[in-house]
Amino acid sequence: MTVLVLGATGNQGGATARALLNRGVAVRALVRDTGTDAALALRERGAELVQGDLDDLDALRAAAEGTDGVFSIAFSDATDPQGDAELRRGHHVIEAARDAGVSHLVHSSVAGAGDFHRNQPGWAEGRWDRHYWESKAGVDELVRAAGFPHWTILKPATFMENLLGHSYMFGDWSSGTIVTGFAADTRIAWIAVDDIGEAAATAFTNPDKFDGMDLELAGDLRTMTEVATILSEVTGRTITAPIRTPQQAVEHGLPPFMISFIEQINENGSPARPEIPQALGLPTTDFRTWARRTLSSW
Repeated sequence: MTVLVLGATGNQGGATARALLNRGVAVRALVRDTGTDAALALRERGAELVQGDLDDLDALRAAAEGTDGVFSIAFSDATDPQGDAELRRGHHVIEAARDAGVSHLVHSSVAGAGDFHRNQPGWAEGRWDRHYWESKAGVDELVRAAGFPHWTILKPATFMENLLGHSYMFGDWSSGTIVTGFAADTRIAWIAVDDIGEAAATAFTNPDKFDGMDLELAGDLRTMTEVATILSEVTGRTITAPIRTPQQAVEHGLPPFMISFIEQINENGSPARPEIPQALGLPTTDFRTWARRTLSSW
């Protein structure tokens, strides 16, 4: 088996490439720049590097040729977040994979995309970001309808890795304070990126078991107060996550465009739960274990 991994130097693609290589599966890694440290590290582990990006259909076709599987991830254009880049790139990936005769496409979307987001309170009233959710769900629908012999859609929750460095959702807590607008009782669904890679690799090596599946992925459910407590315990520093409304959090540095997203989670949560992947025999990492593994040297 050979699997083409898109975004192979990113979080999810990198985790998937590593998990596949650990299983002895041949990996063809699509990267923008074959000379970066992350790309060279993949080559050192045995991956074949190919240069290209999701906007170049010809490069995608060439990269997919001769592969058995494709790990797909589509994303928007950061310079035009309301544009059609995500759907267009999703089209490109599916077309290239189908033309190459790929037998299994594993696509990474986001927790809640589809029925959950369309049926939650506030959706019909237009309170939530329609473009973001419909772009995610639109690519998912393309995958389901593409006619691949096997397809799997992964729906990961909030990355634990979003707490490494600065993020829009949590700011930069190096000073000891996490800037967030999550309510005191909001239990965020968290997933370690390595668990996404393990889920993808397991789907590729067990295609019948994971065929036609939309798989919500979470490894833990934690409030921000619990997160701060664990971070304090692991790092030996005092980390706090003051409870603020999203509007109050903006006054302390939360980007204004995050207000709607935070309110959406506060009110409706996420369908991702640890017991979903666990029931399928997939490994999950709880937040404390991830923090000890990742942050103990901070």
